[in-house]
Amino acid sequence: MIGISADFDPVHLGHVKLIEKGREIAEETGDKVAIYLNKGFSANHAPFFTSFEARKDMALAAGADKVVGIEGLHHRLTLAYSVPIRIAMMIEDGVVDYIDAANVSTPKIVKYAEKFVKQGIFVGIPRDLPNRNVIRWFAVNEFLKEKYGRNMKFHIIPELEFNGKISGREIRRSIIENDMEIPEQTKELLPKSTIKILEREIKKGTIPEERNWKYINKRMNTCSRPNLMKLAYLNGNAINEIVKGRVYRDEESVWATFRRAGYGPVLTRLAISAIEEKVSRQEVVNLMRSYEKKGVIPHEQSVDKVIERSYYVATQCEKGELASIANEEFRSNPNITMDEIPLSFDAGLYLTKFETKLLNKKLDNKKSEQNQNMSEELIPQIYVDKDGKLSCEIKVDKKKIKTNLKLPAKEVTYLRYIIDSQFIPVSANIIKTKSGFRIRILINE
Repeated sequence: MIGISADFDPVHLGHVKLIEKGREIAEETGDKVAIYLNKGFSANHAPFFTSFEARKDMALAAGADKVVGIEGLHHRLTLAYSVPIRIAMMIEDGVVDYIDAANVSTPKIVKYAEKFVKQGIFVGIPRDLPNRNVIRWFAVNEFLKEKYGRNMKFHIIPELEFNGKISGREIRRSIIENDMEIPEQTKELLPKSTIKILEREIKKGTIPEERNWKYINKRMNTCSRPNLMKLAYLNGNAINEIVKGRVYRDEESVWATFRRAGYGPVLTRLAISAIEEKVSRQEVVNLMRSYEKKGVIPHEQSVDKVIERSYYVATQCEKGELASIANEEFRSNPNITMDEIPLSFDAGLYLTKFETKLLNKKLDNKKSEQNQNMSEELIPQIYVDKDGKLSCEIKVDKKKIKTNLKLPAKEVTYLRYIIDSQFIPVSANIIKTKSGFRIRILINE
């Protein structure tokens, strides 16, 4: 098969050129042109302007032989993880030739990609690299050659320009700003089949697809810090900014909060999608683990490697090194390894006499019932408080005990890095020792 992976939202003349290149190859090989079309959320973690069925119709009308839907990835994973999964899917389906567009020559794409293939990591590709997503696709395709014994042959065509680069974002914006009518100048960028389908969908009222802002605002207005901490792609700073920025009533206030937390546009869209779909950290890790087992996710991007990096940074900070320097050292040197990385450790608590008495009474009652399992209300919830300190919340008899954690500096750095990984889950148990109550913190357990 000949593969093209895209959002096609909507199909414009640049996309038509991709399909035409596919048809040109198909005339020589006899293969079919297959469009791997994203469903649910776009590759940039946003809802689509046009429905999947409409975009499928557009792709087929533009000359594709078949459309394969890709669903469930882009509200759960960054491109560094979703791209390997998508390429693996295409290779396994029998795609031999892959078509993409870029304003950089193929030799330059090969040169840019070499570094990432060598490191075996596709996170943090610099924004200043031209056509960096094409570079990521090329690098991942090379990486997966070892697993499959083959990879796809890339065909890079020039990006089509019409008074500048043709942009799906600008096409969508022009229609919205023109009261949901397609402006004449925008029609010049679209094939007739796309215009016909767009007009059909506009008449039906299915365009644009939108987020459930009512639900997003409700979660951001009402969820506690510990509950927000369970969601993927929210770090400690973002959660505190969310709480600080309440009450949310519109989209702009949500975006402003993530800007204050230091999030860029792409990560903001992913975080909002995770809130909308209630994506937990555990859900993301489970998905990553499943593809790690298949050999699709590079080892340097594995969940274990993220945990290892966090512990390395904590170890180096204890020696007086800056966290940013230690982080870059680990990313750039694949030979750095850490032995005996702790996945659990105990933290002390600052409890009042009343809180200690309350916990003692509750635990004694549980023992008398011969039930050693903690009730749900006694499970500590870890979070970062408004002052940036690591804390926990314990519910006992409809009361909430909130306390900072007593931890050595190394464990503080380690745990904070784990929390700020944005997808590694952190859980905890309460234990009673001779010297008092402790919180046993569990990393990815």
